[in-house]
Amino acid sequence: MKQERPWQSVGLLMDAARPERPQLIRGGLWLLLAAALEALGPILGKRYIDEHLLPGHYDLGAMAALLASVLLTGWAASWVRYAQLSRMAGVARRSVLRLRERVYAHVLALPMAFFDKAITGQLVSRVTNDTEAVNQLYRQVLYVMLDSSIVVAGSLVAMAFLDWRLMLIVATLVPAMVAIILGYQKLSAPAVARTRQLRSDINAQMAESMAGMAVLQAAGAAGRFGARFEAVNAEHRLSRIAELRANAWLLRPALDLLNVLLLVTVIYGFGRRELSGLEVGLLYAFLSYIARVVEPLIQITMQFGQLQQAMVAASRVRALLEEDEHRGPPQDGAPITRGEIRIERLGFGYDPARPVLHGLDVDIPAGSFTGIVGHTGSGKSTLLSLLLRFYTAQQGRITIDGQPLHAVPDAAFRDAVGLVPQEALLMAASVRENIAMGRPGISDAAVEDAAKAARAHDFILALPQGYDTRLGEGGARVSSGQKQLLAMARALAGAPRLLFLDEATSNVDSETEARLGEALAALHGRVTVIAIAHRLSTIRAADQILVLNHGRLQERGTHEALMALDGGLYRRLVELQTLEETPSEPEAGSS
Repeated sequence: MKQERPWQSVGLLMDAARPERPQLIRGGLWLLLAAALEALGPILGKRYIDEHLLPGHYDLGAMAALLASVLLTGWAASWVRYAQLSRMAGVARRSVLRLRERVYAHVLALPMAFFDKAITGQLVSRVTNDTEAVNQLYRQVLYVMLDSSIVVAGSLVAMAFLDWRLMLIVATLVPAMVAIILGYQKLSAPAVARTRQLRSDINAQMAESMAGMAVLQAAGAAGRFGARFEAVNAEHRLSRIAELRANAWLLRPALDLLNVLLLVTVIYGFGRRELSGLEVGLLYAFLSYIARVVEPLIQITMQFGQLQQAMVAASRVRALLEEDEHRGPPQDGAPITRGEIRIERLGFGYDPARPVLHGLDVDIPAGSFTGIVGHTGSGKSTLLSLLLRFYTAQQGRITIDGQPLHAVPDAAFRDAVGLVPQEALLMAASVRENIAMGRPGISDAAVEDAAKAARAHDFILALPQGYDTRLGEGGARVSSGQKQLLAMARALAGAPRLLFLDEATSNVDSETEARLGEALAALHGRVTVIAIAHRLSTIRAADQILVLNHGRLQERGTHEALMALDGGLYRRLVELQTLEETPSEPEAGSS
């Protein structure tokens, strides 16, 4: 992924909050009102002291009015702040909702080449933890910093109105705070970025361990994985400690020290002047304003640690959203109507310096059944991945219905394609939901028709709740063969023009293989079927069989034609598989 640059991610945050601009503007105006009301308090207190207490003018009505005004303005300022905090919480949730949906949709649209290098746990961390950190930025950090900045500005304006020279003394806090923040950023930024990266590594290791728990326990590797996790966790702790040390030294303690120095300076300044009775009220007002300046500045610096974490999180999200290095050419073609495929001089390698496929030329007529076979590493799955547009060929081209394969728009291509993988992915949902797979507008009748076409209808009806039976995580409530029948039903539910099978029968029993064969036979002439087969009986009825060897097309023809070739690769593969599947005769004298 691209290099993360935290402070260049402001544009991403502004984009996510752009629909909330009217709310933000109204919120800012209300905060200005709250700051103005709060700034009135010390001025009213000054009048109470200077006009009534010191001169001895005890006009109870006027004094009560001043005290009521102080209470009313303080209450109004607090109520406005509470209302705007609630408003900002709504803005934050909606902005992060849009951002998280955008990130998830972007991840779903990334090509398979991206996931070859990506780590699942880290991707999950970016979609969940990092977007949640951005929520904290909107809801708390920016609100507190905006509100505190307005309060500081309002207090300085009020102090300038009373005595601009003393206001300048108080204003020295602002550049001092900026210097503290710059020092904090320099010391803590590497630790903050490292902490978030290590948190992603922890999530990645957890996801990897959970996914491979059976293998991990069977291999007795729990101790090794635990030690590796402890090492990463310890490094995360040290990084977090470095971050907290920067907070402890450079945030509140530094501002508290500045506050004490400022109070001493202001009181000393008043002491150097010839105080009159009227200046006692001024001293009260300035001491009140100092508190109103210092505490918001402390709040700003205390939030800066959160701000830095949120900006690092935003930069990680932005880096993911800008991930486009694997994207192909523009898609300006037409939808697939027939499903005729032509492969011309096709060459490809995951590492361009080490090609996997070499100069393939193949014609696949619309509605035909094509089988692909070969030894492990012959390029079968690679060819299928290119046909599925998971990767883009570096040499030659693939056309479908006379147009480049990559030119078909993504939505149109996915609507026209069905895939039955070797390991069926089933969700912890009902049978009906697994077959529908979230397709908009698909009816219950269409789901059942797909199940019937896949020869899965009968076993589904035998389940406890039929089509409403929940399958459990990974389809735990059905067998491997039933999973493949459901995967076939799911593929057929989309009424595909192209159907790809990636060794779909390698882990099923003979009965399930026969059912899948019946389903494929029923599609002949209507759907272009391309099947990679480990069990060669699956593609015996194919119109043509492509035999790959070290990335080259070595043989091509029907089952009968290829079996007639003396010393042919396909014939050897069939004979070897027949020997493997034939039970050995018991030895003489054995019991």
